[in-house]
Amino acid sequence: MTAVADELRASGAEVLVVPCDVRRDEDARKLIDTTVAEFGSVDILVNNAGVGYMLKPFTEVSLEEWQLVIDVNLTGAFLCSKYAAQHMIKAGNGGRIVNIASQAAKSGFPDLSAYVSSKHGMVGFTRAIASELGKHGVTVNAVCPNHVTTGLGAKQNEYYASKQGLSVEEFLLAMRGRIPLGRPGMVEDTAGAVAFLASDDAKYITGEAMNVSGGEETH
Repeated sequence: MTAVADELRASGAEVLVVPCDVRRDEDARKLIDTTVAEFGSVDILVNNAGVGYMLKPFTEVSLEEWQLVIDVNLTGAFLCSKYAAQHMIKAGNGGRIVNIASQAAKSGFPDLSAYVSSKHGMVGFTRAIASELGKHGVTVNAVCPNHVTTGLGAKQNEYYASKQGLSVEEFLLAMRGRIPLGRPGMVEDTAGAVAFLASDDAKYITGEAMNVSGGEETH
């Protein structure tokens, strides 16, 4: 977190870092209230907190593991959106909420039951609150990336490659073969979609779940 903040400051941005456990009502409220106190408003919220490392058959998932994923991925988005939307409505200047969902919000994947459920829920949540907030000029959309090899993605690569008796390199080669644009996603692909949805160019787009998958996901 500090490294990212330092990089942004070096580029000339004003940065406020607020530690937040998105599962906690009081933390989510403090996150938004502190932002408004520092900058005067909250105009854009990107719900990006997520966990998805519970890689095991659902019959082996404990209630505690299931609840952790749902609480971070879905309840966290609810809490942060709730308090951000309250400020946006009060300010009367509209706003943007962008939820980071996943290809797993559109398709099922084995051994990721909690994650897939939370991301499908994220799309439903996006559509529901978009229908409520439109009259206030607040748009709500979701971005659905396919596989991106971040730290979490690397763990998934290792897990699924092992299950299929492949090396990670062989697994990634097969992945590239089923993606029309010929490569997995990159963080820049997701960031570009978020920037678009947060911009005035997307002011008439709401309730959408945008695929950013190189053509792998088309529904």
